[in-house]
Amino acid sequence: MSILIDENTSVIVQGITGRDGSFHTRQMIADGTKIVAGVTPKKGGQELDGIPVYNSVADAKAEHNVDATVIFVPPPFANAAIREAADAGVALIVCITEHVPVNEMLATYHYVRGRGLQLIGPNCPGLISPGKSKIGIMPARITKPGRVGVISRSGTLTYEVVYALTQDGLGQSTCIGIGGDPIIGTSFIDLLEMFENDPETDAAVLIGEIGGEDEEAAADFIRDRLTKPVAAFISGRTAPPGRRMGHAGAIISGGKGTPDAKVKALNDAGVPVADKPDEIPGLIRERL
Repeated sequence: MSILIDENTSVIVQGITGRDGSFHTRQMIADGTKIVAGVTPKKGGQELDGIPVYNSVADAKAEHNVDATVIFVPPPFANAAIREAADAGVALIVCITEHVPVNEMLATYHYVRGRGLQLIGPNCPGLISPGKSKIGIMPARITKPGRVGVISRSGTLTYEVVYALTQDGLGQSTCIGIGGDPIIGTSFIDLLEMFENDPETDAAVLIGEIGGEDEEAAADFIRDRLTKPVAAFISGRTAPPGRRMGHAGAIISGGKGTPDAKVKALNDAGVPVADKPDEIPGLIRERL
């Protein structure tokens, strides 16, 4: 089983005729994703490799069953694209775009949540259920179907940890990059709860980074609510004090969001924290 997406998920691509949208559409199809349509304003009636292009999400949804959308549009238009998908009632909205204006994103977050829809991102690599479906830009070749869920704030670290799991023979149920911006649509807690309720996920990996308090909140949730084993990695633990680095969300303020605080919170919740990404498979195996 998997969470959020599987082989039956019908996907549209917003920004399908752009450079990134067209390239990754072809990659997603090659990796088994069921792409049913694309959306680019003023280009309705065109096709990309036989995939019909529509002027709006509403037009695409009128002609096709649509379970999810993935957004590859420039930053100034990303919030409007998310809201357009929400207005059309698309259940899962995945925004790959980075540099999305944060103040606009705050209002968009509530706009989507208020409609009971799921948003992944922005500024994220998307998600993949290996052997079933991929929405976004994760390289499917490093994944393997299995029973370990992966949640990450970092794109490239996701790949490194997933590759280490695969090399160790530990397949993944679903891998999700939640995004590194200060305002994102889905949290660690949201996804940990989904993995807890998924009968075919046996354990979870949490990949965090300095800044914010999401990892500390996740640690509280794990301690109080989770029955499945979790292992973690926190990036930025060797960052010099005061150095600006990482994602837009990697901001330490008032002594909160430090790597030491995150590691302590996770350890106190019974979650082992790896010093290096390639230690994750061993920590998972010890707890299965």
